Amino acid sequence: MTYFADKHEPASPGPNVSPPRWTLAPGMSSWSVSPRKIISFVLAMALVYYLNASLPVSKPHKAQRPSYLTEHLSYNSTVLPYAAFQPPEALPHRHADVVDTFASFKYRNTCNISSLDLHSPFAPLCTDRKSLLAAMSSGGRIGHDAPYVPRECDMRWFSTEEICEILARFEKVIILGDSMMRHVVGSLNVLIRKDLGYGAVTDWNFSPEERQDCFCNYQFNVKACSVQGIFKTGDVVKNDPESLACPANTIDVIIEQMIRFPIPSEELDRLRALLPAKKPTRPYAFVFGHGLWNDLDLQATLDWLDTLLDVTVNQAPWLGSLSQPVVSHARSRGIPAAATRGERSKQASGFWPCLFLTPNAAGKAKPDEWLVSQGNKALMIFEESVREEVKRKGVEHLGTWNMSIQSNKFDGVHLDLRGNLVKAMMVLNWLNMLEVENF
Repeated sequence: MTYFADKHEPASPGPNVSPPRWTLAPGMSSWSVSPRKIISFVLAMALVYYLNASLPVSKPHKAQRPSYLTEHLSYNSTVLPYAAFQPPEALPHRHADVVDTFASFKYRNTCNISSLDLHSPFAPLCTDRKSLLAAMSSGGRIGHDAPYVPRECDMRWFSTEEICEILARFEKVIILGDSMMRHVVGSLNVLIRKDLGYGAVTDWNFSPEERQDCFCNYQFNVKACSVQGIFKTGDVVKNDPESLACPANTIDVIIEQMIRFPIPSEELDRLRALLPAKKPTRPYAFVFGHGLWNDLDLQATLDWLDTLLDVTVNQAPWLGSLSQPVVSHARSRGIPAAATRGERSKQASGFWPCLFLTPNAAGKAKPDEWLVSQGNKALMIFEESVREEVKRKGVEHLGTWNMSIQSNKFDGVHLDLRGNLVKAMMVLNWLNMLEVENF
């Protein structure tokens, strides 16, 4: 019987045969090659290759958009002749648009809201911010409180996981404005907490009465639940971290309520405290909203915006500039002339994304004494005027009048949960389109 060791034992060299190349010099230990050693060597190399390919490599975090926004994706579309709206593209990133993303949310059945009740998806999807903002600003509804439909091209309805990824691209998302803007922050918290019942409010410290008064739609009742609203995601992290669906310490969304012009100095100091002097690792994004508290006075709103832009770039010069030089009101407010945005605009442009939201439409419960100065005619003129004026300042604009004219309002002014969720999703679509890889 021949054994494995005998079969593969190297033969002794004859007198006229040179020693094997692996034979070592006298006095040193010898080493020989065997099939077992060859197999062990191959397996070791394969293990090294596997570990090198599979283990994560530590690299500095750089914010970037998903590939469907930066690469061309081809697909076979199904065109329905004579149809008003074509079906959504059969692409993986549109899956959340055609399902109820609220299916796993708390109080989904009690509040009786489906994401499909809020937005009706279609093709084509908007491919750039200009077309996206125009589509969202000029869209509408086919019937009262029907699903919202942008015009000409569609927006996304993101899943909570996608929302977390979008917000995580930014070091901080700062929202500045009135109670309408506070409701945008509240709606964002509903989405990232997956809670339709209490996602927008500080339910961790509620009394039994508050749990009854500020539930579902009534989270946005400004008379009963305004002080209970969530002003920043940091409060959720501190008091109820388990309710956040986003990974820990990845997102930071905050609102500073600044409702009137002139802006009180203590409110400007709070804004300065949010802005670092040195450039962070991820970009900041700014969302503004103003108008009703100054009775839709266009000049007051523009002065309000100029003040905030000047204070922001003075505190955080790494932001660079927005666009062309503008007439600044900083000198009249005691801000150093050399630090005004109008003069900083001569420098190289940085990455400073800014969006202005104009107020939503008025409802039938709007008090009669405000119908002339704040009625729908005044709101429409204000929206069109602001769009043109902020464009000159390098600030992008999102109109909400069309989206909200056929939606429910609590007091003729503020949207309910459904309307505010649509408004928040519109802001998220803008954030998603920002070229964060250029920061």
